[in-house]
Amino acid sequence: MLSVVRRALPQASRSVSRGLQLQSARAFSGGLADQDRIFQNIYGEHDTSIKGAMKIGDYHQTDKIVQKGWQWIINEIKKSGLRGRGGAGFPTGLKYSFMPKNKPDNRPSYLVVNADESEPCTCKDREILRNEPHKLVDGCLIVGSAMLAKAAYIYIRGEYYEEYVALQRAVDEAYREGKIGKNACNSGYDFDVFVHRGAGAYICGEETAMIESLEGKQGKPRLKPPFPANVGLWGCPTTVTNVETVAVVPTICRRGGDWFSSFGRDGNKGTKLFNVGGNVNNPCTVEEELGVPMRYLIEKHGGGVKGGWDNLQAVIPGGVSVPMITAEMADKAVMDFDGLREFKSALGTGSM
Repeated sequence: MLSVVRRALPQASRSVSRGLQLQSARAFSGGLADQDRIFQNIYGEHDTSIKGAMKIGDYHQTDKIVQKGWQWIINEIKKSGLRGRGGAGFPTGLKYSFMPKNKPDNRPSYLVVNADESEPCTCKDREILRNEPHKLVDGCLIVGSAMLAKAAYIYIRGEYYEEYVALQRAVDEAYREGKIGKNACNSGYDFDVFVHRGAGAYICGEETAMIESLEGKQGKPRLKPPFPANVGLWGCPTTVTNVETVAVVPTICRRGGDWFSSFGRDGNKGTKLFNVGGNVNNPCTVEEELGVPMRYLIEKHGGGVKGGWDNLQAVIPGGVSVPMITAEMADKAVMDFDGLREFKSALGTGSM
């Protein structure tokens, strides 16, 4: 979110000034090419049904990916350098590997997808749910199989009614076409997907509060340990993960972890959806590689600051939970986990 309030803000400290110099030294080769965008229909300009989704590659060779086994999928995600897109930025392959594979008590495992998106000023996952829901359903099957999970529960915020309708329609289509359910995608793997609507509580974005809500209880966080990977939904091993994180996994598996890791900087690999909002001429959601300069996003995709760049006073770079940065910092900052840490802020959800 961009602010143009005409009020003097503190100047950058010496340590931040050094960060500005480091960031400005990084070369930027230009925006992401269209053929490298994972989300090919993020604006809903084309058919959003399962037929349209399959035309742009969804469910392509999903059966073969699942049949390669959980170790191959996890290793490919690790190779890609994918980090969680929900805000924390934890390495995704490592997180998914925490799920126990050998369970003497035969408890089922579950995948829970966090589609609550209750962080103010954040609406990137909404576009996936609206316009590319089959990428999420496809991702649920592949990620679920990598955890040997029985089912996925997609927890969507109650206010997202149109998004819920679009997502439920996609799930129903996937069942009718045999993409999920018994022998999903003819892979020999049985996997179910359920959509659960929340009631608008912000706290339910926290993983254990979300699990409590799914169980029909008040959405209150649990004490840890035990962690959800050992004792989660209904006392069974569970991984809670973000919509965008799950949705990019099928493309990573098809095009390879090395392809995904070719974008961005060390420790900040791949592409990401960014929101550009506030006092800009063209508020939007756009996919770019991590490490894209903040000013490029604002000028190229956001249409520039209203009244010109000199009118800018501050930017909240990753949702309202992260500290704002000054206009001087924004002119030099790059949008990735380490780049914004230089200015004692954070990438968060990537929603400016």
